[in-house]
Amino acid sequence: MMKRPKLLFLCTGNSCRSQMAEGWARHFAGEQIEVQSAGIEAHGKNPRAIAVMREVGIDISGQESTRLTDEMLEGTDLVVSVCGHADENCPLLPPGTRKVHWPLEDPARATGTEEEIMDVFRAARDDIRNRVAALVNELGK
Repeated sequence: MMKRPKLLFLCTGNSCRSQMAEGWARHFAGEQIEVQSAGIEAHGKNPRAIAVMREVGIDISGQESTRLTDEMLEGTDLVVSVCGHADENCPLLPPGTRKVHWPLEDPARATGTEEEIMDVFRAARDDIRNRVAALVNELGK
């Protein structure tokens, strides 16, 4: 039996962008790919990220905000860093682990009315959706 590819989304705080990416990857890949997310630090989950994912029928409220460990990296085929800080602070990866960087803006830094902030979160969610769909399609081949 072929080993499932192991995918890790890496962010600064594992509260928003990497959480949404993990949710989309689980949605698109099902059991075909082992998916996890982590942060250089753990900041807890962002309620707005949970809310905008719920709008499209994906529940990420049960995912954990976790700090990256060496154990998480073992056997990982692909690390996707979703912010510059995580990209710059990514630890040395095991041999054979590929890394891709997605320079995503942090929706948690958005300002304005609640509706304007939520629109930034929705735009991030939709951007991440498109990137993850393409990535899962590529990994599934």
